[in-house]
Amino acid sequence: MIEQTLKKWHKMLESGDNSLLSEILADDVVFHSPVVHTPQAGKPITTLYLSAASDVLGGEKFHYLREVVDGNHAVLEFQTEIDGIAINGVDMISFDENGLINDFKVMVRPLKAINLVHQKMGEMLQKMAPKAS
Repeated sequence: MIEQTLKKWHKMLESGDNSLLSEILADDVVFHSPVVHTPQAGKPITTLYLSAASDVLGGEKFHYLREVVDGNHAVLEFQTEIDGIAINGVDMISFDENGLINDFKVMVRPLKAINLVHQKMGEMLQKMAPKAS
């Protein structure tokens, strides 16, 4: 089951179709951002953060360097570049008994990359936020 979820995760990143997140995230999923102090709990907020991250970090320069799966856990190391700054990070993912993602932690290095990701994610989340009427 985990393998199918990871295939959908990769498909989402390759296609840019963030709607696939609805199929792979558990309702009680928790997201741990490299730039937000508190964990973000629930499918709606995790979908928002992962959609924004996909838009900010994804693209032709994004690729995974390695993938390690053990039991209900996976670690995926990635590399990308934004505005000439090389970004290296890991996605640490846990899965529930149904193979859905129930915990997603992102870690990024170096500090220059963290600062850039913080800025770009803030801008993207602002764009994605529902407009008050």
